[in-house]
Amino acid sequence: MEKIKPLLERSSKKLRKGSNESLIAVGQTEYRGGAQKAARVEESEADIESESVPDRVDAINQIFAEFEFAYHNQYHKAFADTESLAIAKKYWLSSLEHYQPTQIVRAAKKVIRSQDYLPSIAILVRACEESFDLFGLPAPRNAYLEACSAPSPKRDFHWSHPAVYLAGASTDWFTLANERESIAFPRFQYHYDQLCKRVMSGEDLTLPITQALPEKTEQTLTAEERQAHIAQIRKELGL
Repeated sequence: MEKIKPLLERSSKKLRKGSNESLIAVGQTEYRGGAQKAARVEESEADIESESVPDRVDAINQIFAEFEFAYHNQYHKAFADTESLAIAKKYWLSSLEHYQPTQIVRAAKKVIRSQDYLPSIAILVRACEESFDLFGLPAPRNAYLEACSAPSPKRDFHWSHPAVYLAGASTDWFTLANERESIAFPRFQYHYDQLCKRVMSGEDLTLPITQALPEKTEQTLTAEERQAHIAQIRKELGL
């Protein structure tokens, strides 16, 4: 496995330059019985009011804690001191900024279960990209094919996930049925990606409720309408 520390050393100069504006402050190192206590990622005062930053910062802290537990020797060899660890957390935070905190944590857990070595950022990014199944979501391409092949009435089809139906409805069923894939798929994927982000943020999507039609519809005509109707019949019959 390629060591992470050389990468950190190459990028540390650039990261230090903006350290005062960073979302992460370098933690303090404490030693108890010779064991290093991991540096924690902390929020800067300027970002306390932001709701998304603490969530993602907490996610980075959590996955690093799990990496330390799962890859103890490799972890401490890669992050031998507080400065290296703090720089690494800053770098990982910036590299994973496009992913939801829950998505990051679940992807990291999946990697830990399947990999013997401390993962790189590239491996975790790939795991995030492929993390749809961790939320019960089909991959975008499979979701598109499902939406295109679903019979009518669409609402009654057994969808793999409500997000597929909602993305199809937002794209427009006519578009999915008649446009070329090169046109229809990007439109579908846009709506599907937005819905997936909501699911990965913890939202529970549901299918719209279909209103049942009344068994019998009755319409009462007014006296004027009845007279007009009778007059029309007489006219048609030549009376």
